[in-house]
Amino acid sequence: MREELVFGPIHSRRLGSSLGINLLPRKGKLCNFDCIYCECGWNKDGRTDERLPDAGELSEALEAKLLACKEEGVGIDSITFSGDGEPTLNPFFPEIIDITIALRDKYFPEAKVSVLSNATRIGKEEVFQALRKVDNPVLKIDAPSDDLAALVNQPYAGYHVEDVVRNLERFGGNFVLQTMFLKSASFDSSSPEVLEGWMDIVRRLRPREIMVYTLDRETPAEGLEKFTVQEMESMVRPLLEEGFRIQIRG
Repeated sequence: MREELVFGPIHSRRLGSSLGINLLPRKGKLCNFDCIYCECGWNKDGRTDERLPDAGELSEALEAKLLACKEEGVGIDSITFSGDGEPTLNPFFPEIIDITIALRDKYFPEAKVSVLSNATRIGKEEVFQALRKVDNPVLKIDAPSDDLAALVNQPYAGYHVEDVVRNLERFGGNFVLQTMFLKSASFDSSSPEVLEGWMDIVRRLRPREIMVYTLDRETPAEGLEKFTVQEMESMVRPLLEEGFRIQIRG
C-alpha cells in the first residue's frame, strides 16, 4: 500500500500517535537503498510514479490535516517523515522542514517532528542543517561495514559506512540511531562480525537514544527471521550496562 502525502495518524511502535508525511511518489517508491526487509517492497516494483510533491503542496495538505485533527480532538505525538523510500531525496526537503515546524508550532506545539532517514544524504549541508532543526532525527545504520550493508541494505553505488559515521559525528550525539535486527541466509545481526562492529560504531557516535527493532511486516525477500525482544535485549546488554539509552521493539 502506497502512502498519501500526509497520512494517519497511525500508531507507531517507536513514536506513538504519528502523523505521517510521504515526500515521495504517491503511487511508487523512491530510495537509494533496496533493503531486503523493506515493507514497501523492491525498488524495481515501485516505479509506476516518479513525481515528488513540492513545498506548496505539503504546506496545504499538512495544514488541512492538522486543522482537522485539532477540531476533531485527535492527538498527535509526532509528525513523522517516512513514506515510501528516503525522504531526504526530495529536493524541497529543507524548505519543507521549516514549513512543518511552523505549522506544528501553530497547531500542535507539544508534538515532535521526526524524520526517519537512512542517513545517506547528511553529507549535504542543507540536509544536515534541516535535520538539526527537528526534534527526532532518526538515522539508520544496520550494518558496520560496506560488505555487510550490501547484504541487508543493498545501497546505491558509492555508499560507504565510514562516510556515514563521520557525517553522523557532526551531530555530537544529538540524534537517534535506528537499527534493524534480523537473520537471513547471508546476514545475521547477532553474529560477532555484525554485532561487535555495530557496537563499536555506537560507542564512537554516542547517540542520545538507540532504536533497535526487528521484522514486523511482510518483507520482499524470503526466508528472513525476526528476533524476540529478549534476544535483542541480550544482544545489546553490553551497551545497556554502559549506560546507553536503548528502545527495543519486537
